[in-house]
Amino acid sequence: MAEIVELLADVVGAGNVLTGDDVSPDYTHDEALTATPSLPLVVVRPGCTAEVSAVLRMADELHVPVTARGSGTGLSGAAISPPDGILLSFERMNAILEIDLDNHVAVVQPGVTLVELNNAAAEHDLVYPVFPGESSASLGGNVATNAGGMRAIKYGVTRHHVLGLEAVLANGDVIRTGGKFVKTSTGYDLTQLLVGSEGTLALVTEATLKLQPRLPHAATVLAPFTTLEEVTAAVPRIVAHGIGPLILEYVDMITMAAITANVGLDLGIPESVRAGALAYLVIVLENTHDARLDDDVASLGELLVELGAMEVYVLPPQAATQLISAREKAFFVAKAAGADDIVDLVVPRAAIPQYLAAVSAIANERGALITGCGHVGDGNVHLSVFHPDPAGLGEVLRAVFRAGLGLGGAISGEHGIGTEKKKYFLELEDPVKLDLMRAIKRAFDPHGILGPGNLLD
Repeated sequence: MAEIVELLADVVGAGNVLTGDDVSPDYTHDEALTATPSLPLVVVRPGCTAEVSAVLRMADELHVPVTARGSGTGLSGAAISPPDGILLSFERMNAILEIDLDNHVAVVQPGVTLVELNNAAAEHDLVYPVFPGESSASLGGNVATNAGGMRAIKYGVTRHHVLGLEAVLANGDVIRTGGKFVKTSTGYDLTQLLVGSEGTLALVTEATLKLQPRLPHAATVLAPFTTLEEVTAAVPRIVAHGIGPLILEYVDMITMAAITANVGLDLGIPESVRAGALAYLVIVLENTHDARLDDDVASLGELLVELGAMEVYVLPPQAATQLISAREKAFFVAKAAGADDIVDLVVPRAAIPQYLAAVSAIANERGALITGCGHVGDGNVHLSVFHPDPAGLGEVLRAVFRAGLGLGGAISGEHGIGTEKKKYFLELEDPVKLDLMRAIKRAFDPHGILGPGNLLD
């Protein structure tokens, strides 16, 4: 270790190399509920791309594993270094390099957080619309996991906004992909290959991101339903209605009660309605003109009644903001309630009723409690699973994943595979695809030093 520390200190300065008691506990974990914290051999904090390149070149020569870390808000264990590895933290690489108003793009370093980028964009009436629910999350981490969030129904996920990248390969070579343009037909799309690769192919040191106009008017509609089937059946009709919702979420009654209680929010819904509501739709609309927004809200209300909603509530601005904030904190509420795991499987939108019915049957058969909410507009279902026996929990998760895959879904819609979902991914995924992924991994990282234990063995 002494040799590695000395070599790293020569690259980034002794003050940016941490070992032993100098390593804060924050560096030993992310937010994954099932992951075991691990003290890395050394933490290194580079300040520029050249330093990242030098660190990786040294690590590749010595065959030392390297794990990248942004803000540590991930939910898959991907930011946890093994005890014999280097944890490369991007906290010092946190500059917004450019807000290009002519091309509507931002160029950022990976340590920039969502709140920092959106504060800068707001000064120009722009927004980076991908918001996975944690404003302290870093853009580098978002790129690594292809983060999504509640606004994906309208704006898509991270990969729809990444136009170009600067990245460092395992051997220290620096590449640039894409640019300030929205389309290319020039060879393999390396930008999109790196998005969602969870730090296993290269380390992103700069991202060029597409920005959107910030619309000034918004309204939040809450619609309770007596059955979950009515909720999920309503979604295709709402999408086809042409109003283009910014947010389209379902929240089951248990989760709604928990998240509103967590922030002390009273939505003013009568007890008679709450008692009969099994699930809710939360719909946010936005528009450039107030009058047009009112028309859209009225049209949506009529449609929801037609689709079986018990009532339709247009929330006051403060309550609307509180409800969306409460929904964003659903993970922490589930964690505080003792959830044993959180999964984010995604299925085709039309398959959600069938999938949730299968999940309910699995929970009943295996003695588990499974509650949830999700980005129902794009099929991403977030489930809080309560089952205290580790072996039993594994069987529940396996059944939940198998049910979703059987309906044409995928194990993770936005959190990533990391270390914590890897065993299910390797067991249930098409082996031909896995072999192809391993070949891609070897091409980028022949010695296998990047993201050790993430995604693939």
